[in-house]
Amino acid sequence: MDLVHLLDGLDVRHWSSLSHAYGSAEDIPDLLRALTGADADAADEALSELYGSVLHQGTVYAASAEAVPFLAEIAAAGHRTADVLALLGGMAESEDEYGVAPGAVRAAVADRLPLLLPLLASPEPEVRRIAAWAVSHTRAIAIALPALRARWEEEPEPAARAEVLAGIARLDPQGGAAAAAAVLDPSQPAEVRMAAVFASLDAGAPWTEPMHTTMLSLLPADHLRSDLDLERGEPLAAVIEALLGRGRRKERKVAFALIDAALHDARAEVRAEGLWAADRACMLSRSAPRRLVWNLRAAAVDEESVVVMSSLLGRLGSVAAPAADILAPLAGRNPDHDDDHADRALAALVLVAPAQSTPLLAAGLGRRPRALDAAAGFRSPEDSAFPYDGELLDAVRARLARPEALSGNEPWQLTNLLAGWGAEAAPALPELCAALPHFPAQAARAIASVAADCAPADRARAVTSLRAVAAEPGALPAAKVLHDLDGEIAPLLHCLEQDLRRGAGRLRDAARMAGALGPRAAALAPALREALSGTDGDTTPALDTDTALAEALWRVTGDADGVVAVLDSVFARAEQNPWSRWSVVRAARTTVLLGPAGRPLAARLEAVLDDPAQAPAAVLALAAVAEPASLDRTALAEAALRSAESDADPTGACDALEALGPDALTSDHVRRLVALADGDARVIRSGVEERVIRQDEAFRNRARVLLSACPEPAAP
Repeated sequence: MDLVHLLDGLDVRHWSSLSHAYGSAEDIPDLLRALTGADADAADEALSELYGSVLHQGTVYAASAEAVPFLAEIAAAGHRTADVLALLGGMAESEDEYGVAPGAVRAAVADRLPLLLPLLASPEPEVRRIAAWAVSHTRAIAIALPALRARWEEEPEPAARAEVLAGIARLDPQGGAAAAAAVLDPSQPAEVRMAAVFASLDAGAPWTEPMHTTMLSLLPADHLRSDLDLERGEPLAAVIEALLGRGRRKERKVAFALIDAALHDARAEVRAEGLWAADRACMLSRSAPRRLVWNLRAAAVDEESVVVMSSLLGRLGSVAAPAADILAPLAGRNPDHDDDHADRALAALVLVAPAQSTPLLAAGLGRRPRALDAAAGFRSPEDSAFPYDGELLDAVRARLARPEALSGNEPWQLTNLLAGWGAEAAPALPELCAALPHFPAQAARAIASVAADCAPADRARAVTSLRAVAAEPGALPAAKVLHDLDGEIAPLLHCLEQDLRRGAGRLRDAARMAGALGPRAAALAPALREALSGTDGDTTPALDTDTALAEALWRVTGDADGVVAVLDSVFARAEQNPWSRWSVVRAARTTVLLGPAGRPLAARLEAVLDDPAQAPAAVLALAAVAEPASLDRTALAEAALRSAESDADPTGACDALEALGPDALTSDHVRRLVALADGDARVIRSGVEERVIRQDEAFRNRARVLLSACPEPAAP
């Protein structure tokens, strides 16, 4: 292996003028030298650093394209060939490009195919396998496809043969499906048959009985997962996703039948894969939870299976009520001892059958952290409070009576539970007041909710406790609640001014509270302006802090010119930071408050309408600030609707469409909104896993409300 000339020309490149994920690419030459060096540990570290810089979390850069020729030479020379091929294939696959022309990195890899294609015939099966994957991602059909077809005729090793078939299907879906149809036979290796199923799906081929039989025969299929195609990490779940993605009832029926078969299989490992697939189905399909819940219940054949499926059942909420009876026995076990399995089951029961779970939670309080967290999580707008229970209230009071024994999230969880009960939790006010010095923010928030509508004597005692704490340093939460309950503003203004002048992490919260006071906080205007002059940079925290301060100034002073200047600066600085798109959203939503006074920002808002994540907030702001006659409301509705369809900001899209009004919607818009509201595919598919299903249902309800206001009826 001759490594002498591999890096010829390396120092001719102007690496310092190129960039990668961490800035200047001047370190690339040293990394490439270390990669080809004799020190194995240094080479491993260099490879890791190259992944982090030229293929950072799947993103490629200008330096990535320049590094490709050297990496290709290294791979072709037989030095760490499989590792380097995987890096090259990842760069060719990437569509997340920053600071480089679209497709430039992929084209750079394609230019080196004369060096890479011979590796399809390497004596090492692993090299052949990764080479097939890498060259297919160049999309160089004229060059790569004939080479892969030729290799298909010769490749004997199952894993490599499977990757060759996947590569053919990637470049020629119909040709891949034709090849796949011939290798579904049980005599073929499992790896090849699994690749054949995916090749057929990718080509849009009808799901046939042989494909169905093949998929079931491959279970358990977890050992067939590809380390190269991470999106298909769980084969059965990936097949289910592909079938549901077709959006047709026939394929949904097939997908659910596959899951049913797996969940009823006698082998525990197959049932586990069925559960993963059911989980994926419920996250993608609105009909899946009700269709699958009884089969999930049937698959709970032992304690381990109940524990494994408890997370999914909890996310399904009341839809999973038929499974409550399989959760309850385990959830109520050993209430006097720590028991992780019982805790997981109880956490699910809290969400599935809240009333049934309350006595069990009361009995195990202090030893069931997951369940308490689930109960305290009934806090978002679409949720009601966790059901009140006197026995549980007594247990919470007993825990709060020893605040020094609480740790972690428990203070927040206990006080949030009380806050949800409001005046019903009034008996706990003494414990809450006593807890104020220990965890003021959490206790104060609960006191605000509990004391708001309680008996005058209880309220007076709470105010006295708050007043004592509000005089101490760092007492902003208590001062705010004191103002909310009793109207005393002086302690709150004092605390807010202190936090505004301290700066750092306190600024945003202090600005929001000051803005909520409106003109009554006029004395804070100098501190707000001083805080603004101290912020700088284009980081997300800096931009969001400026937006919060600008909003507070507007609410407090009505100084349009100053606020517009700050927001204009936020929009301008956000353009320099690709990670600050949500800072633009927050700035646009603040612009809404300005009304016509924010009209100078219209051009900034129009500039982000093509970004699905930013479009809804921009539409909302334009509807508020622009001259009504100048607005193309139909075009703005289109931008908002595209955002919802791409799961960029569906909730914001509803806000924008509501602001535009039904007259902005064309018949095509109405048809598409009907599909979003009544289609089987979930619109919200990403985010915090525990919230996705609830958020999608909330979106669905919002969309239906919007449709009810449309001038023409729209049948699903």
